[in-house]
Amino acid sequence: MTSSPLSRPTSETRLSLSHITAQNDANLLGTVHGGVIMTLVDSVAGVVAARHSGGAAVTASMDEMTFLVPVRVGDVVHFSGQVNWTGRSSMEVGVRITADRWDAVGPQVHVASAYLVFVAVDAEGKPREVPQVVPQTEDEQRRLREAEIRRSHRLARRAAIIASRRQSGDD
Repeated sequence: MTSSPLSRPTSETRLSLSHITAQNDANLLGTVHGGVIMTLVDSVAGVVAARHSGGAAVTASMDEMTFLVPVRVGDVVHFSGQVNWTGRSSMEVGVRITADRWDAVGPQVHVASAYLVFVAVDAEGKPREVPQVVPQTEDEQRRLREAEIRRSHRLARRAAIIASRRQSGDD
């Protein structure tokens, strides 16, 4: 494996995927299972993270996923993922999900957004350094700022939970 660059533009590893939903994706209400959407989100984000980091990357957390409208059988679901933020060995990947009907021309509807944290790992499964993301547009800079806010919230939540457990003796 060749060495990774010190930095990489956001646009270099962006990925889009489309999936036509079918009956086997649906629940009893005729809408697509949230877990089906989440699996596809994780797959897209995993490819983005691996491309950005230049090798294997594993899902550390799904920080947030907000479903706005249901996806119905017969919808074409579109997933667009990109790296929003990078740390030493971790990356936040944002995925935007939209949908439209397979048999009609119409606007895509924003279905959901998700933010996942990945850690790049070496052959032994140990964290390895990743190239720093270089935002080049106003939108990419906004995404970086918002990712830093989500990261600070994750760290504060983790510290508060640890403090709570110490206080109650539940280490």
